[in-house]
Amino acid sequence: MQKVLKKEFGKSTCPCWGNQEAKIVSISQAPSLSVIRNQKPFSDKSGERLRNEWYKISDEVFYNPNNFYFTAIGMYFPGKDKKGGDKKPSFDSANHWLMREISYLNPKLYLVIGRIAAEFFFPKQAFTNLVFTDQELNKTQAFVLPHPSPVNIKWFKDHPDFEKKRLLTIRKYIKMTLQN
Repeated sequence: MQKVLKKEFGKSTCPCWGNQEAKIVSISQAPSLSVIRNQKPFSDKSGERLRNEWYKISDEVFYNPNNFYFTAIGMYFPGKDKKGGDKKPSFDSANHWLMREISYLNPKLYLVIGRIAAEFFFPKQAFTNLVFTDQELNKTQAFVLPHPSPVNIKWFKDHPDFEKKRLLTIRKYIKMTLQN
């Protein structure tokens, strides 16, 4: 079994982990405070929705480092803005470190989670169009997903076809990838 990769950033370990040969690479915006405390990616309400409702896979499958490799645009919780929302993580370190990190990976599928992560990889493209069309990242199949956060309620209400239709396609690809 290959070593589980973890990276040290500042005082806490970034919740970026998985085997270099993991089948799926999940790239999110930035870890939440609870994820930082737990040292486990998506160990919050957003993660529950992602695993249980969207992907419909067990925690055992989701956290198996041979299945998923987790990383993020921001390797830290960026804090809150004046309105109480999460600040956008800087793209500066992602331009250097994240691109180098993913160059070492060889997944069968990329999952880009959230508008900020989508903006990093697909700049100047409309987020909703990215979500509803197949993408490619490093010559590999990629899907852009909205962030599963409960704060994202308006987007889901405005785009009910995501959960009714698009998510079915994404879930199918995830299950096929995990079986191979």
